[in-house]
Amino acid sequence: MERQSIKNWNEEDRPREKFASKGRESLSNAELLAILLGSGNSQQNAVELARDILKKYKDNLIELGQATLNDLQEFKGIGEAKAITIAAALELGRRRQAATKLQRPQIKSSRDAFDILNKNLSDLAQEQFWVLALNQKNEVLDEIFISQGGLTATVVDSKKIFQQVLAYPRATGIILAHNHPSGNLQPSQADINLTKKIQDGGKVLDINVLDHLIIGANDYYSFMDEGMM
Repeated sequence: MERQSIKNWNEEDRPREKFASKGRESLSNAELLAILLGSGNSQQNAVELARDILKKYKDNLIELGQATLNDLQEFKGIGEAKAITIAAALELGRRRQAATKLQRPQIKSSRDAFDILNKNLSDLAQEQFWVLALNQKNEVLDEIFISQGGLTATVVDSKKIFQQVLAYPRATGIILAHNHPSGNLQPSQADINLTKKIQDGGKVLDINVLDHLIIGANDYYSFMDEGMM
């Protein structure tokens, strides 16, 4: 039977393109395995070869995961490098099943945010600006340092904030924070203007600005709690 190259398939049916356009869930086990293989042999394309491999192991990934490198290399077109690639991918899957889900702190109040950020912003001689990136459940994805300034101010580029936050695809909200080394927690007009500017930018990008904390002297001011947002 003549080998049909995957390159001749409709683009939406090619495993890599299908993965990118329709998501990983849309691919069969054979198509996922074909991505690992990268190519087939002189008689089979990568998907056909993947189907043959899976058929030998009763279409069961646990059975396939127990195959040795020598077992995998019995298939035409599978050398040591491809056999290791398959085995490594299955081992990662096994370890993923055994892994414990990362517990992320969840923000339910301004105090929760303060408790996380205070360690970064307390007892500093200069102003710093930080952002908490949050997912849809208000769980903290990361604490992001933005900038450092002098005794009374720090320059904040709102574009830099969103560039950093958009590096987290699951980020849907942010909490802004900076310190006042003087201990005076009242927001300046510049603080108010900056908060409004970042809020407006967030609306365009579907990033919800949930709060802005001013931290100093082991205490804080919350824009949200004070009705400033």
